[in-house]
Amino acid sequence: MSNQQFMREALDLARANIQAGGRPFGAVLVYQGQVLARAVNEIHRSQDPTAHAEMQAIRQAAQALGRPRLDGAEIYATGHPCPMCLAAMHLCGIERAWFAYDNDEGEPYGLSTAAVYAQMAKPPQQQSLPLRPLKPAGEADLYRQWQQVQQA
Repeated sequence: MSNQQFMREALDLARANIQAGGRPFGAVLVYQGQVLARAVNEIHRSQDPTAHAEMQAIRQAAQALGRPRLDGAEIYATGHPCPMCLAAMHLCGIERAWFAYDNDEGEPYGLSTAAVYAQMAKPPQQQSLPLRPLKPAGEADLYRQWQQVQQA
């Protein structure tokens, strides 16, 4: 299949999701030229605010491969990935991401993530969601303990 066909499949998923009462987001995750996962935004069904189409596709693909790394995979998303989805793509090794509609096109319909991007670009102390360090007295070595277990 071509890039256009993968994106058309994501768009078909999004349109079907609209008819099912969901948001206009679909994603197709491709690995080694094969579709490994197809997903839609499921917030309306699950009440899980992280159930974005891209996140669902990443979860499905990781399960299918039996590992959290998706190095070399591509994802086709109907909308510009939000910061959460983009971060997940980086963390799991997605090689390339394609999107059909950008933030400007979604803005008139309340679908823009531009404000979220702007907020996250600020230093932690300036964000609207307070993010402050808090390590209890005497706490140490959590990451070293993890590394020791991983190396054993």
